[in-house]
Amino acid sequence: MHALVLPPGPALSEAVRHALTGEGPAVLPLSPDLPRPALAATLAALRPTHVVTQDGVRREPDGEPSDAALIIATSGSTGAPKGVELTAEALLASARASLARLGAREGDRWLCCLPPSHISGAQVLVRSLLCGTEPIVHSRFSPEEVAASGADHVSLVPTQLRRMLDAGAGVAAFRTILLGGAAAPPGLLAEARAAGARIVTTYGSSETSGGCVYDGVPLDGVEVKIGGDGRVRIAGPVLFSGYRLRDERPFEGGWFVTSDLGSIEDGRLTVLGRADDVINTGGRKVVAGVVAEVLAAHPAVRDVVVVGRPDPEWGEITVAVVVPRDTREVTLDELRDFAKERLPAYAAPRAVELVSQIPLLPNGKPDMVALKNRN
Repeated sequence: MHALVLPPGPALSEAVRHALTGEGPAVLPLSPDLPRPALAATLAALRPTHVVTQDGVRREPDGEPSDAALIIATSGSTGAPKGVELTAEALLASARASLARLGAREGDRWLCCLPPSHISGAQVLVRSLLCGTEPIVHSRFSPEEVAASGADHVSLVPTQLRRMLDAGAGVAAFRTILLGGAAAPPGLLAEARAAGARIVTTYGSSETSGGCVYDGVPLDGVEVKIGGDGRVRIAGPVLFSGYRLRDERPFEGGWFVTSDLGSIEDGRLTVLGRADDVINTGGRKVVAGVVAEVLAAHPAVRDVVVVGRPDPEWGEITVAVVVPRDTREVTLDELRDFAKERLPAYAAPRAVELVSQIPLLPNGKPDMVALKNRN
């Protein structure tokens, strides 16, 4: 198994292609921008046989081979990094189902402007392979360059779409914008679609080879159900084979048990938030994602993340971290009143913090550790 500490580009794309076809070893893409301690921790935890950098290839004496095609490393922000092992069969099943749902054709071009070290970026490379085209790769995100890329399809996270709209970049240039990685505020979707964007919202994870539910409907071959604990369960050929060098297997009778809470109505999945993002405040349980979705509809809110923080009286309090829509400051009383018109009173935020932007991880998701630990 080769760890590829390489920037996005032809060498990385070719290594992924060889892994998928069985012509090369399993690959573990890692960002060359990783801080040295984080890179060392990831290599120590996942034990590749070789490490490939722009300076060459070095053999790792304690490395272990892998039967997978692709290993995706989790962030490791709350503990030792985990490696999600994905077979070629799972990756290709996901990519084929995605292309079929989108009506993508041979010769279509895909733009990769998400890190290939994350499943959303890596799947763009797989879909390109099936379309018989070279992916268009951007090593850094630029709204103007994305709009001018000439690609037919692109995967974005909500923050990238927000920045494209703010820059006046042409979101209508693509036949499809796959939008995933985090919940998209309803106002963002409405604004983008009004600008001509053809958006498909996606839900999935590294363990499901990326997005496996499009606009609430599972891809062909994928099944979704809600367990008695409220968590989303997923079955189908897109599932991972396990965590590298770990016995941990979050399966239940062939179903992958996710960390997300959800509901299904008329065959459509709605994700309510992560089970570990439930805030226990005064003995009441509040789903942070539900509160964030409500607050995102406030006219003075451009972006918002809701977190729980320790409190001596309540155990935890609900905190709204808000990016205001303009220079007018939105107040706690405004947000509490707005929330209480739509949610139980105990779910309304007890504190608000105004920020210029939400801190993000490299994959475009909010940095929840940083948000929870802000002073």
